[in-house]
Amino acid sequence: MKRLTLLIASFMSAFSLFGQEPSARDGSFFTFPALRYSVCHMRQYLPTTNVPRDNAVKVTSFRYKLDMDNIDRLTFVPTGQTEPITWRESLDLNYADGVVILHRGRIVYERYFDNLTPEGVHAVMSVTKSFTGTLAAVLVAEGKLDPTKLVSYYLPELASSGFGDATVREVMDMTTAIRYSEDYTDPNAEIWAFSAAGNPMVDHPAGTPQGYHDYLRTVRKDGTHGERFGYRTVNADVLGWIVERVGGASVAEQLQSRIWGRMGMEQDAYYQVDAQGVPFAGGGLNAALRDLARFGQMMLQDGRWHGRQILPSEVIEDIRFGGNKAPFAASEYGTKLPGWSYRNMWWISNNADGAYMARGVHGQAIYVDPAADMVIVRLASNPQASNTHNDYLSLPAYQAVADYLKK
Repeated sequence: MKRLTLLIASFMSAFSLFGQEPSARDGSFFTFPALRYSVCHMRQYLPTTNVPRDNAVKVTSFRYKLDMDNIDRLTFVPTGQTEPITWRESLDLNYADGVVILHRGRIVYERYFDNLTPEGVHAVMSVTKSFTGTLAAVLVAEGKLDPTKLVSYYLPELASSGFGDATVREVMDMTTAIRYSEDYTDPNAEIWAFSAAGNPMVDHPAGTPQGYHDYLRTVRKDGTHGERFGYRTVNADVLGWIVERVGGASVAEQLQSRIWGRMGMEQDAYYQVDAQGVPFAGGGLNAALRDLARFGQMMLQDGRWHGRQILPSEVIEDIRFGGNKAPFAASEYGTKLPGWSYRNMWWISNNADGAYMARGVHGQAIYVDPAADMVIVRLASNPQASNTHNDYLSLPAYQAVADYLKK
């Protein structure tokens, strides 16, 4: 019955799109059900900058040892519920567009749904933040970026903003104290003003922020930095600006030169950009499912991929260390994700498996489980933006697969 209901809902969603033309100007392209299409075709709606694979580097292939039927039949009980469901049912309930599971570096599960194909790319939303945080952590490991210095040291343009007296580390771990709400259900939340500033498809009235960097100058301080975790996209865009300033190139160019161009990716990736051509470092990356799996497997292997050290091993070690749990526990996430922490823009579970993940709204995830030697990448178009609406399904589902693979 669940699956029948979902199939009917999916059919009605597709039918309701017939004859409509979702637009980036009014934001309708990013509302459900148009979202199911737009997440796989963002270049039709917004300007972008490319993150090309290097054609001189051979595509690195995966070995397959598919175990689709057994994984599909795995059961688990969603958090807060009493009745078990299957892994396959959970994908429908979360509006999955594509899923790949790696075990010991081999693909054991791979599915595509709706508008996503193996050759296509998908918006990864706030998974982008983890790429930005990783690039910053590389600059720290290389001694080029000092996380103890103030933001204003690297970005004097933000000296009078709420970020000016925050440290780079506080930005990287999102413990800045700023007046900014990320509540997607509140039409007056600052996230909407930030999104409007970055929308290159509309004319911005005089006196309003013109692009992402211009908006960051307007953010005000609210409290004491370092005391409390607060998930705010603007931190990632401040960090992206710092990465650009220190690294001498945009986040898109540095992602290409340090990671994408070196790993034998299958597809080019790309970033959405604002009217000034600034990549959206907090949520603008679009990439192919298997390429995201390559990145996740490289993280699992301490920065190595097909015999090459892509990232310094101390970068991955620092992420897995997990950082300070106290600011996370003091936040609203302390009860939603008890025992978790946040480091270099990665979410750290601190569970028995040492799992950590990159997370994005509408159901995007790269989940790395060292104990199970497992990487799960899921791309989705859930009508609910917040991960709170799918964590009760997703997190126990990931653990069920991990426990199965560990056997």
